[in-house]
Amino acid sequence: MSVFLIVAWIAGLMAFLLAGLWLLPVFRRYRGKRVITCPENRQPAAVDVDARHAAATSLVGHAELRLRDCSRWPEKADCGQECLRQVERDPGACLVRNLVEQWYDGKNCSLCGKPIGNVLWTEHRPGLRAPDGRTVEWQEVPPEKLPEVFRTHTPVCWDCHVVEAVVHRHPGLATVRPKREQLYS
Repeated sequence: MSVFLIVAWIAGLMAFLLAGLWLLPVFRRYRGKRVITCPENRQPAAVDVDARHAAATSLVGHAELRLRDCSRWPEKADCGQECLRQVERDPGACLVRNLVEQWYDGKNCSLCGKPIGNVLWTEHRPGLRAPDGRTVEWQEVPPEKLPEVFRTHTPVCWDCHVVEAVVHRHPGLATVRPKREQLYS
């Protein structure tokens, strides 16, 4: 009897691991905030796909996509979710993280000129310089505003963003010296 239980337990564990190996890639493909063009008003909207539901339904066939959240909700919560076609076509193309990384690709800091390089989301992230000169972090930008921000803001490296933030928040406590080249010209 105990051998049967051990075999059943191992078989159950194997089935669980295989299901996990199947579900994890689907879950990872559909998780994360995305910026799509709303089919109703042709304006950008930020959406979250229900990645758990997509992964679970992929076990019995094709992953069924549905929204978990949208920047146009609750007013438009009963929409037909036609925007999901954009996600189905290319899940990575509308992912906020990918859009931001593509925007920074090959750009230099608008203050010091240093190349931005690869965006490392777990480390010091570059910022943005608004038309009024103020610098902001990405957490301050609603995802549905990304297309507008890409047109109006310029990239700023982490170092310059920190300096600018201190200068703007505490103008009497910070002194920004001119670059060495500016002193002798």
